[in-house]
Amino acid sequence: MNILDPISTIMTPNPIAVGVNDPLSVVDKLFREHKIHHLPVVVEGKLAGMVSKSDYLFFRRGFTTDETEKIEEEVRMNNYTVGDIMTSKLAKLEPTDKINVALEVFRENIFHALPVVDGDRLVGIVTTFDIIDGLASDSGATAEYN
Repeated sequence: MNILDPISTIMTPNPIAVGVNDPLSVVDKLFREHKIHHLPVVVEGKLAGMVSKSDYLFFRRGFTTDETEKIEEEVRMNNYTVGDIMTSKLAKLEPTDKINVALEVFRENIFHALPVVDGDRLVGIVTTFDIIDGLASDSGATAEYN
């Protein structure tokens, strides 16, 4: 991986996304089924925000997991929406931005995913894992573990 390559070479194109008015039960299902940690939020294809798994779990922390509360929790998860917990002020990248720009943004901040937009339309997502995977895929970046 060359850090001067465009971010489009390592991003996940057309990521799974949710809508602002989707219930949190949809977020829960997508995180579980796809084993992902970030969901861009879109309105008519335009980026509106991001929901991270850690934000979602922090929000849920107040909900009890007692068996007698399962039905009540399900009701709450269907009554709260993505818009209630999403982050709307985001750093974002364009497909032509260089990988080193993403590295700098990740280094200076505490988040682990950046939406990639063309204008205001969501076209991809890049995560710290994408960067690590790109580095590890280089021929000289392999190691044996005992």
